[in-house]
Amino acid sequence: MEAATTAKAAGLVLAAMALIGLIDTYVYVIAADAGLGQFHMVRAVIAIALLWVFARTTGISLRIHNSVRVAIRSLVLAVSMVIYFGALAFLPVASVAAGLFTAPIFVLLISVIVLRQRVGWRRILAVAFGFAGILLVLRPDSSAIGLWVFAPVLGGLFYASAAVITRHWCADETTPALLFGFFTALFVLGGAASLLLGLSDHVVPTGQAGFVLRSWGSLGGPAWFWIFGQAVGSCIGVGLITRAYQTADTSAVAIFEYSLLISAAIWGFFLRSQTLDAPAVLGMAMIVAAGTVLALRGGTPGALRTPT
Repeated sequence: MEAATTAKAAGLVLAAMALIGLIDTYVYVIAADAGLGQFHMVRAVIAIALLWVFARTTGISLRIHNSVRVAIRSLVLAVSMVIYFGALAFLPVASVAAGLFTAPIFVLLISVIVLRQRVGWRRILAVAFGFAGILLVLRPDSSAIGLWVFAPVLGGLFYASAAVITRHWCADETTPALLFGFFTALFVLGGAASLLLGLSDHVVPTGQAGFVLRSWGSLGGPAWFWIFGQAVGSCIGVGLITRAYQTADTSAVAIFEYSLLISAAIWGFFLRSQTLDAPAVLGMAMIVAAGTVLALRGGTPGALRTPT
């Protein structure tokens, strides 16, 4: 029976990660016309509307118990997603996902440094092994991108911080309520970024290169389609993963979330002809191995429970 429930949960997670990998692959379509803040604003409005309809039809409450703590958690998680989607305009999806999936490593570091928890030598070695994998995947070179390749790792740090806050401050909040707070924070951040960029006198490159610096762009049909797809896909992905965590053990489910690295690489190859060299593949395998050790030994407390 336990094996059957784990298999069911694994199927739900694999489906969620395949969907997220697909919709994230097409962020470049949105980036060609929209601004990063504009994208998050529009996507947040659609997602909040979907959540409201879902809550009305199912009777699930969006009530938040501790608004201050949820606001802090939402803001930190929103910052991680702003960094994540900004990086998608410049880097392969699999590489950006690898950076974000350093979150379990940062969760352990935060637990040790901030929460003063003691950890064993196996998890310390796993952290070192995972960081070595990060360097293989996101190695900077002499290209124009340079150190910007480490932006996804910064996103992973904020993602991990949100995970720790979720576990220690927001354990009693419902998933729809946390989602509502998250998308509200994205709307606020997106609006603030668009306003500030609009008031600034700076040159905005055309196409994808202007995604981060563009205040507000004219959206065409493809951009609208994929923004809507992002909103719907995010809500579906969260629903599938939430159900998976309700079905099986947390550590067993968390491991399958690393399938996002595989799905992102597959979608990127077939849809955008993006390829990864041997060191990058090895680095991704090292990150997965490190995360698996941390998950099985209790080092990923909710780190990957809230996808984009």
